[in-house]
Amino acid sequence: MKHIDIKEIVENKKKFIGKSVTVCGWVRTSRDSKTVAFVELNDGTMLKHMQIVFDKEKIDNCAAALPLCTSLKITGKVVKAANNPENVEINADTVEVLGECPPEYPIQKKPHSLEFLRTIPHLRMRTNTFSAMFRIRNVLTEAIHKYYLDRNYVYAHTPIITGSDCEGAGEGFKVTTIGYSNKFKTEEEYHANDFFSKSAGLTVSGQLEGEMMAMAFGKIYTFGPTFRAENSNTSRHAAEFWMNEPEVAFCDIDGLIEIAEEFIKFITKFVLDKCKDELAFFERFYEKGLIEKLTGIVEKDFARVDYTEAIEILKKCSKAKEFQYPVEWGCDLQTEHERYLTEEHFAKPCFVVNYPKAIKSFYMKQNDDGKTVAATDLLVPGVGEIIGGSEREANYEKLKNEIVARGMNLSDYEQYLDLRKYGSVPHAGFGLGLERMLMYITGIGNIRDTAIFPRARNELR
Repeated sequence: MKHIDIKEIVENKKKFIGKSVTVCGWVRTSRDSKTVAFVELNDGTMLKHMQIVFDKEKIDNCAAALPLCTSLKITGKVVKAANNPENVEINADTVEVLGECPPEYPIQKKPHSLEFLRTIPHLRMRTNTFSAMFRIRNVLTEAIHKYYLDRNYVYAHTPIITGSDCEGAGEGFKVTTIGYSNKFKTEEEYHANDFFSKSAGLTVSGQLEGEMMAMAFGKIYTFGPTFRAENSNTSRHAAEFWMNEPEVAFCDIDGLIEIAEEFIKFITKFVLDKCKDELAFFERFYEKGLIEKLTGIVEKDFARVDYTEAIEILKKCSKAKEFQYPVEWGCDLQTEHERYLTEEHFAKPCFVVNYPKAIKSFYMKQNDDGKTVAATDLLVPGVGEIIGGSEREANYEKLKNEIVARGMNLSDYEQYLDLRKYGSVPHAGFGLGLERMLMYITGIGNIRDTAIFPRARNELR
């Protein structure tokens, strides 16, 4: 069906004024009067709508074209908008109804809560909120790829089905072709008869395989879906989310922090430059001062604090007694602690470095003090942690001993250990959750509003 994108007309309006065009789209709003009717048409190519003007003496099927979400094919002349000569509109010559929409269409003109829209995920992207969200998601994805490819990284597609648990927390989804069965006497017998002849699950991270790629290509990144079966129902957790994970050879923790800061600044500026209308929408309806906040990310240096110092800051702060979770050395920082550090104490993004070994993953480089590891989290105002990373343990014996000490199956990590036997080098990497970054960039408060079909505890549509 030959037609012109509305975005093409809006961005090149001088070229189209006075010309006849054909556009297609869905009715987003409509107004009717005695002699003239107006439709705001959107074809999905941009956030803004195109106003269509119907002269009722010319258009005899005008009434059929006015219901919300009716799909139309319009042919008409592009003219300067009557109420704003800087914009354009189309005076319709012919109207074809491609798809009718009945009055019970659930998204009407009145405002709808995000909670209600989550009950109709197959329709909610037709609203301005989700039109803006998924455009920004698209541009943010482009920015991530561009950052790495412009800097000689190799894009690695790591497996979605895996036989190992990268985080060692046992919070993965099992993959099986057998399902429930009382046919087998032991778990080993069950797995032996399954598709892979061993326990398999959905990946919680592409890091382990990414490290293997980095030992050949130097700098790689993964970007794809990851899965966590955490029994969590918070606004920041999802069971399925997209994770970006660079892995860099010949890199220590200080180099990793430099990369992470440059990366966040780059992708934030990319979105600021390319999504002005969408960001203006989120600033108007969801977070006042959003654009100023994002501009500050690009222009200001991030803070850096050692975990031990961060604990002292939290213990001495005026809100210490109000924290739901007590603060002591060795505790894992909770969202309330992270947000105090980044929103109130530093008032900007902050890297927390050198966490206690006991609360971090087995693969992190052990510091000389024997108590901490070279790990870092990037905390941002309003969200908390959006990046978690570390220098990896490059010493074979230290890594092997840590796997054994944590009761993990050594045979599952033989290939990973081989990297430490054959030309081991200092290397480091981090993980950025795409959906959490979207929360930060848009001001949206719930991760379920950053994905088309969010996956969470008791939620599968």
